[in-house]
Amino acid sequence: MKSPKKLSSWRAKIHEIIYGTHTPAGKLFDIILLFAIIYSIVIVMLESVKSLDNKYHDFFNISEWVITILFTIEYILRIISVSKPRKYIFSFYGIVDLLSTLPKYISYFIVDTHFLSVFRALRLLRVFRILKLIRFVGESNNLVRALKNSRSKIFIFIFFIFIISIILGTVMYLIEGPENGFKSIPQSIYWCIVTLTTVGFGDITPQTTLGQILATFIMIIGYGIIAVPTGIVSAEYTASKEKTPNLTNSACENCGADIILSDAEYCRKCGHKLHK
Repeated sequence: MKSPKKLSSWRAKIHEIIYGTHTPAGKLFDIILLFAIIYSIVIVMLESVKSLDNKYHDFFNISEWVITILFTIEYILRIISVSKPRKYIFSFYGIVDLLSTLPKYISYFIVDTHFLSVFRALRLLRVFRILKLIRFVGESNNLVRALKNSRSKIFIFIFFIFIISIILGTVMYLIEGPENGFKSIPQSIYWCIVTLTTVGFGDITPQTTLGQILATFIMIIGYGIIAVPTGIVSAEYTASKEKTPNLTNSACENCGADIILSDAEYCRKCGHKLHK
């Protein structure tokens, strides 16, 4: 039976390899992981091509199982190598890592769910840390914060658009009627939403002059609707960015931990005095 000290040392070594982006072993692990993620995504996409799947089905299936097993082992090692497993398990990356391993297992019970393995693409977000692009991480945080701060405004706006769609869709139903393709109010509301968003599938089109005038009015409104949520998020993003401290992409020369704030005087991990 291993002593607690040896077990702790063993966990620390695994942690250094998996999470240590500054160590040679950690960098090699991250690079291999990135290529494995990309390879698995390509395999899943190619498998959806029937001609290729008929020819290379066994190869695709074996490749998926190998990648899935490797990701499962990695997920378990990530859990046992951290001091607070629960924090990792319920973190964003922890949930993404779990979702990347489940589809192949679930495919035994639900057909074609292995295609959900494309969720592994989210794991590529780790490239920001691997390549030390801390500034981009800060920018992504600003965007997330802006979306969060503007969610109530966007919800009210979308709710208002839904009400407008119900009203205008009903009016169009009364103008055109079933004889012109508008067979029900829900179908007319669907047409209104498609028109407002400037998608325009063309499966239903107004035939009367009055209906075409209303459709023109809705299309013009649609251009303005697209700009509103963009403006809301942009304003929040600008305000959020002004409150964000300056970031850096340097590392502590003593322990190798990322130095996030440019005005930091001491390392947040080991307390080492930083050189400006």
